[in-house]
Amino acid sequence: MSDNDASTTGAPTRREYVKYGSAIVGGGLIAGCTGGSGTTPEQADTSTPEDQRYSVTMSPVGTVEFDEVPERIFTRLSHHAGMAFALGRGDDVNAVNGPAYYDATWKQFTERLPGVSVDWSDAYASWEPSKEQLYELESDVHLADPAWVVQLDQWNTDDIMEVDENISPWFGNSLSDRRQEPTSEWDSDYEYYSLWEQFEKVAQVFKEEARYDALASIHADIIETIEAGLPSESERPSVAMITAADVEKQIWAYTVDNPGFLTAHTRPLRPRNPFGNSFESGSTIDFEALLEADPDVILFLSGMQPNVSMNNLRSTLISHTVASEITAVNEGRVFPQGARYQGPVLNLFQLEMSAKQFYPEEFGEWPTSDGGPYPEIPVDEQLFDRKEVADIINGEF
Repeated sequence: MSDNDASTTGAPTRREYVKYGSAIVGGGLIAGCTGGSGTTPEQADTSTPEDQRYSVTMSPVGTVEFDEVPERIFTRLSHHAGMAFALGRGDDVNAVNGPAYYDATWKQFTERLPGVSVDWSDAYASWEPSKEQLYELESDVHLADPAWVVQLDQWNTDDIMEVDENISPWFGNSLSDRRQEPTSEWDSDYEYYSLWEQFEKVAQVFKEEARYDALASIHADIIETIEAGLPSESERPSVAMITAADVEKQIWAYTVDNPGFLTAHTRPLRPRNPFGNSFESGSTIDFEALLEADPDVILFLSGMQPNVSMNNLRSTLISHTVASEITAVNEGRVFPQGARYQGPVLNLFQLEMSAKQFYPEEFGEWPTSDGGPYPEIPVDEQLFDRKEVADIINGEF
């Protein structure tokens, strides 16, 4: 279906089975949509009975009413893809930001989940999605934040509404990542959610509340274990997260204690920030600036990728005249990390790995490795049961 087909004909659309009830965004940007614009009285007579419909509410989309559980799932960022995966719907994801990268990332962790697999390698690369491609995909729900999508050059609010009316609804919240400000159309009603608060709402969309409850219980247990084992503030390390294609040429640095779900795996461990209060997470720095911050621990984002050698990275840092003076490098505390847009299952793993990387005396040491899948941790040092998580994903709980 082309854009012209959708906007000029009266034919039924994919959007008929789902409708917005009372979405109030930016003073009514998406409000009270009632389904495909071509719906006729005859079609309305055969619609889903009122008692079978259900609705879910989340900012910025408001209240979305569904006639049936969505099947084909569009996602733009991997935290939403990770939510579908956690609910046993990973194979239904047809789009994700950086398919090859995140497919490889997830596989590093699913290696430790018996009977669980994922394959997003052929999914549509949706960092800058085209409206035409969304028509081609014909997804039943778009797990993406329209308040972020509208900021892309090729999108405007009319496009957002067209997709909602002609294909399927938007249901996502991404500006909660680091509590970014939305544009003026959305700012009056925009709310921020934690990773797990948003996951609960996504679970309601797929009527998978039981899976959510089971995973949320495991998450709560991990947080309780971490809080019980945290040392006093004076004994907590300063931690910096970095990433680089070539660490000697350009480094991006991130804080790990700021609000937002990007730090859902580090903030609960209450590390100290080695950078000043004026430092903007995601800034580029060099070795001199990293030495000035002098973190006790360095986390290397993308370090879990199968083509990344942590040994090579450590050797590069140790052999550099400036980097070798950094405390984390000197003390051998340069560790891999997987993803910031992580989803709930990766969050469980990354809470465990961060706890071991920050506080080995309390939670057991993180195995030093040169990459590869998530290492095998002795059962008595695991913060959660792998098979229990796998059974929840597979619906066998």
